[in-house]
Amino acid sequence: MIRIIPKLDIKNENLVKGIHLEGLRALGDPEYFAEHYYLNGADELIYHDVVASLYDRTSTLPLIEKTSKKTFVPLIVGGGIKNLKQIEKILKSGADRIFINTAAINNNKLVKNIITEFGASTLVVSVEVVKNKKNYYCRKDFGREETDIEFINWCKNLQDIGVVELLVTSIDKDGTGEGFDLDIAEKLQKFIEIDYILNGGFSKLDHFLNVLNTCKPSGFAIGSALHYNVLKHKINSKKFDGNFEFLKTKKKFNNFSKLSIHDIKKFLNKKKSIEFRKI
Repeated sequence: MIRIIPKLDIKNENLVKGIHLEGLRALGDPEYFAEHYYLNGADELIYHDVVASLYDRTSTLPLIEKTSKKTFVPLIVGGGIKNLKQIEKILKSGADRIFINTAAINNNKLVKNIITEFGASTLVVSVEVVKNKKNYYCRKDFGREETDIEFINWCKNLQDIGVVELLVTSIDKDGTGEGFDLDIAEKLQKFIEIDYILNGGFSKLDHFLNVLNTCKPSGFAIGSALHYNVLKHKINSKKFDGNFEFLKTKKKFNNFSKLSIHDIKKFLNKKKSIEFRKI
């Protein structure tokens, strides 16, 4: 089963979004967006504190607690996680699963310890990928820090130590609306046996078909396309505290179709006979 998963990046209690993981703009209250997506049919939700690793903190606990009381689909939380005590607090606050990126690269043993302590299904490993000439390499700290780790080799390593699902983000495609990175998807399909969620680049329904014609991801994580659709309808609401002139000018945002999760699921059901949870 394929899941449609809104990805909500959070900075200082605001939902934010940028392009290539940079130029983050405040869009509003993440709790409001999360509840909206749940009611619209999201299969899971992702909360990502994008500056937590910079400031060595886990500040989303109150937000997790509030969201878990209003949404009844799995909540995946990441950002700044470095040890088992943090994970325990996050899960007790209402998260169902956690994801790590930087900590997994810095400390392979932590991945094994998480699987032993909480079970493999509790953990998703985030893999942030950028293309350098012909090869793809991993980055960490929300794309801020380069590594020399080739991405498929890293995914194989994670698979070998017991990870069962990856969240793979194309930094090159993030926020652009140009479509998912098909090279990344095809490499994952060819070389990796565990589940993988694709993230980065979606803006049009045909982008799903481009992937699904050859690949079988376990889910699609979507940010910009869903967030901007909400904002276009709610731009004058007090629920949103941000500078939205960039949307009004339509520069760089003509790529994004006006789509809700309901629209996406209806399309995939019709084109690929994919069944989803009923709202």
